[in-house]
Amino acid sequence: MTITAMPTTETDEVAPKRSRKRLIIVLVIVVAVLAAAAYLFVLKPKGSNAPRPGTVLALDEQTVNLAGGHYLKIQASLQLTTKAAADLDGSKAENDIIDLFSGQEVGDLDTGTTRERLQEQLKNELIKDYDNQVMDVYLTEFVTT
Repeated sequence: MTITAMPTTETDEVAPKRSRKRLIIVLVIVVAVLAAAAYLFVLKPKGSNAPRPGTVLALDEQTVNLAGGHYLKIQASLQLTTKAAADLDGSKAENDIIDLFSGQEVGDLDTGTTRERLQEQLKNELIKDYDNQVMDVYLTEFVTT
């Protein structure tokens, strides 16, 4: 006496449910992979418009009159973009340095926050004056007397 016919009907009912679940899971994974591929190859931006750094133009050392008969000896360098002309003239930058720093109080320039604020103002002015060919300014010498 063998009983083999009974369990086969229960497993026959369970097997189609498992295969449907697996099919749904596989379809979800395939759709996710296709969506990711579509984003990477079609929808993702091709590149940023942010300027890339080029050469650094060192400006001549300048002496600027400060308030109260004091002086500032300053030298700056300009970080140019890759689209900047090779023979960029630094005269506008030197004029902007004189305009910005002339008449400043020595005590104000001794604090880092004021110096950083003035450097940021100078950078913004240079970006405007040089039509986005300058991306940053470095103060390489800064001595007050």
